[in-house]
Amino acid sequence: MSMTAEIAPPARIANVNRSIFRAAVSVGATGILVKLIATGKEVAVASVYGRTDSMDAFLAAALIPGLLVNLISESMNQALVPTLVRVREQEGLDRARQLLSSAMLCTCLLLGFASLVMALTARGLFPLIASRFSPAKLELASHIFYLLLPIVLLSGIATNCTAVLNTLDRFATPALAPAVISVAIIGGALVFGERLGIWAVVYATLAGTLLQAVIVGGMMQARGYPFRLRWYGANAAAREVAGQYGPVLLSSVVASGGLLVDQSMAAMLPPGSVSALVYANRFVSVVITLLAGTVSTAMVPYLSRMVAHGEWTGCRRTLRTWFAITAVASLPVTLILIAGSRPLIRIALQHGQFGSRDTSIVAAVLAMYAIQIPFYVTSRVYYRFLVAMRRTDLVLYCGVINLGLDIVLNLVLMRWLGVAGIALATSLWTVSTLLYLWFWSHRLLERASLKEAVI
Repeated sequence: MSMTAEIAPPARIANVNRSIFRAAVSVGATGILVKLIATGKEVAVASVYGRTDSMDAFLAAALIPGLLVNLISESMNQALVPTLVRVREQEGLDRARQLLSSAMLCTCLLLGFASLVMALTARGLFPLIASRFSPAKLELASHIFYLLLPIVLLSGIATNCTAVLNTLDRFATPALAPAVISVAIIGGALVFGERLGIWAVVYATLAGTLLQAVIVGGMMQARGYPFRLRWYGANAAAREVAGQYGPVLLSSVVASGGLLVDQSMAAMLPPGSVSALVYANRFVSVVITLLAGTVSTAMVPYLSRMVAHGEWTGCRRTLRTWFAITAVASLPVTLILIAGSRPLIRIALQHGQFGSRDTSIVAAVLAMYAIQIPFYVTSRVYYRFLVAMRRTDLVLYCGVINLGLDIVLNLVLMRWLGVAGIALATSLWTVSTLLYLWFWSHRLLERASLKEAVI
């Protein structure tokens, strides 16, 4: 590769940043709509079910399917997308289709195998996850879990299709597709909640997830990537994806272990603590998705293309630009969320069985969770660069450090602050995440630039 590849013209860098901005605005605007619908879902569910045992059981049961999707499908996306973009840019669309087909086949096999393992071990696993649940509550959680298992495969397929559409600069409609799940749950809770109880939410979740998979799968097919499950051999591209997938999968296991640790420790606290943690985190996740998720999604295809062409100056300026933008955008939102945690919870959730005492507990958890927002949002800029550089081993090391910090901080802070201490522990370890990812991103850029200069 020549020296000219590294010295990207300022006009090209500006065009890349404008493209990222347009994509971020598109995803963000759609995300706001999706989150508004999701907020309506939370209000409907809280009004019908409150912080009851049945709601705790559903949340515990839904945790594992969601974790499996994040572990297997999201990890595949992160390993696949940089290589898929490189293959399409350098080898053509047909080779990219073959790579996608092989990756999809492997993903579906892994999702199916993981679902089977979880089905066989669920009755032994739930007492560990929710040690303070009563026998009846554990039994309910197990039954809900078995019925929710199909969403592992459906949601995993939808996630992969969405990532492929993003590489084709299609952001808005794929980002809108998850709203069908929230709409289904709202309808199920309000119309059938009294008659079917928590099972109305279970059935609605299954129906909504199936519809989402059909929507994004059809879109991907229309854009030139047919949904095929066929193995095209262990060629160089497939080996590259496999080499990246291992560390990403392990780092996701570690991150999911942190979520399990948080909810397991919350289950040791007074009844309703798991629900309090989940309810509060839903509000913070809205901000994180709209800021970190939006920018991260928009950056992935453009960073992957710049890395594929060795445009290191463009990468450096893009990282600097988007770190500043995300920091400026996230700080005021964080302060508003912390200051307004109590009225927000009161307005959004204090209905039906959700009372004023519940509001006080969840508001305290929300304030502690919100501290993480600026650190998490800015760290995702560097996280996506490391993935685009195919240095997922560094992501794994970061996850191991975070899990250790999470356990130690939980043990210390939950003694002082209860369930709010668990939320504060999460916020504190995001600071170390930002410092770690920033350091390695800059170090890799320096190495790449020096290597290019020598060549």
